[in-house]
Amino acid sequence: MTERTTYLLVDGENIDATLGVSVLGRRPQPEERPRWNKLIQHAENAWQQPVKGLFFLAVGDNLPSGFVQALIALGYKAVPLRGEGKVVDIAIQRTAEALQERPADVMLVSHDKDFVPQMEDLASTPERRTGLVGFREFMAADLQDIPGIEFHDLEYDVSAFTNRLPRVRIIDIDEFDPLEFI
Repeated sequence: MTERTTYLLVDGENIDATLGVSVLGRRPQPEERPRWNKLIQHAENAWQQPVKGLFFLAVGDNLPSGFVQALIALGYKAVPLRGEGKVVDIAIQRTAEALQERPADVMLVSHDKDFVPQMEDLASTPERRTGLVGFREFMAADLQDIPGIEFHDLEYDVSAFTNRLPRVRIIDIDEFDPLEFI
């Protein structure tokens, strides 16, 4: 019997857009982008099993070689796509559908409601763990409402950023530190 695997499906374009538009209000600088190695480490630690990171990205005729090589060095399998329409969404949807037939767990790194049908199908298998990774306040409500799905905050749980982001979040009183505000 083989060891169970977590598939980490990364919609890098969605995370970058959400970080830029919704969190920072501008294009993120390189040092403000997530540390993608932290994401793989978090997934391995959270579910105590090997992780296969698939990083989906839309490209034109030229491969962003530096970025792709960096992803590979971090342990991801880069999935550069081109074509008409939302190629990253289409590829992630197809991958999630293919994973339905495998005894594997799945973490989706995106805020996009386009993945609701596939994540609902994956989460409906009782022995499968499913998770979402991103910023809860920008996560599609339909994704958050899927029964049994876990949520992992990219900043607070994964620690994927080197500096604190300018986010407004609900704070449990037991975690409240007035020194953060004065």
